[in-house]
Amino acid sequence: MIHETAIIDPAAVIADNVKIGPYSIIGADVEIGSGCEIESHVVIKGPTKIGSNNRIYQFASIGEQPQDKKYAGEPTTLEIGDNNLIRENVTINRGTVQGGGITKIGNDNWIMAYVHIAHDCIIGNENIFANNASLAGHVIVGDFVILGGFTLISQFNIIGSYSFSAMGSVISRNVPPYVLVSGHMAKPVGINAEGLRRRSFSDAQIKNIRQAYKLVYRSGLRAEEAEQKLEQISQEQSEIKIFSEFLNVQQGGIIR
Repeated sequence: MIHETAIIDPAAVIADNVKIGPYSIIGADVEIGSGCEIESHVVIKGPTKIGSNNRIYQFASIGEQPQDKKYAGEPTTLEIGDNNLIRENVTINRGTVQGGGITKIGNDNWIMAYVHIAHDCIIGNENIFANNASLAGHVIVGDFVILGGFTLISQFNIIGSYSFSAMGSVISRNVPPYVLVSGHMAKPVGINAEGLRRRSFSDAQIKNIRQAYKLVYRSGLRAEEAEQKLEQISQEQSEIKIFSEFLNVQQGGIIR
């Protein structure tokens, strides 16, 4: 199951049923869980821990040093969960000491070709990153997010769960949950209604989310006033809670 041309460091910990293709290189301090498939010409450096049933396609670079001038060779880490699909030429860097020392990817994510995930990014579960999406350092992405092809996200931004970016979006501020953004620079254009339907949100819930969006973006209220009203609404409408909590905890302001 491990091709004879693959180079595996003796310090790597690899489950018995892992498949590793021709000319792939697995470095020291790498752990790969059961059921993983590593295609040809993949490079994985450590410290990196990869869970179970992930598939990594050819020419991906996983766990390389962060592209950060402050990095001085510290043993920072990358953690990847279970059931992720990582396509061709994807690059995922380890963390930096200044950013907490870890880059982390959850479960069931679909990461398409040429995506870049920089140092200290924290990615949740069941996200889809289309071709050439690029995340700068310290970006946080929730769950069920879709990034359209060639989406660019600048450092330290937070992308809320169930949000959606159109192709070619350039995101320089935090994106609240449920919000659809588009453009260069990206602006909010509504809610991700179709995505919510696909995630089994009811028509009533989608209506409530749309009203919450209008409250934040179209009511003319100051940000603090809109946050207070959303917090009150979330007591009765549970789907609004993550929207309200996001506005309360994010730093640096939301996309406008």
